[in-house]
Amino acid sequence: MAPPPEKRRRVFFWVFLAVQLLFLAWVIWGATTADGTPAECRGLTGDDQDLCNDAHDVGTTIGVGLVIGLWVAVDFILALTYVIYRLATRQPR
Repeated sequence: MAPPPEKRRRVFFWVFLAVQLLFLAWVIWGATTADGTPAECRGLTGDDQDLCNDAHDVGTTIGVGLVIGLWVAVDFILALTYVIYRLATRQPR
């Protein structure tokens, strides 16, 4: 009689979820730290302050966009790694 098959561990799934949570927290943190007037803009008035605030907002948007781009790249690498692992460990027919 054959022994019962081992329960599959889902290590990759939990690592993948942990990576997603880290990137989500990073995006949220990056977007929320842009609230208010930056220290560099204090003391400015009128159009100068508006320009400084707008530049700060654009910088925040670029930063969050770069984090999202890195997130996509890491997800692609994780998916490719998973596919290669599954192909290497599949049962022969």
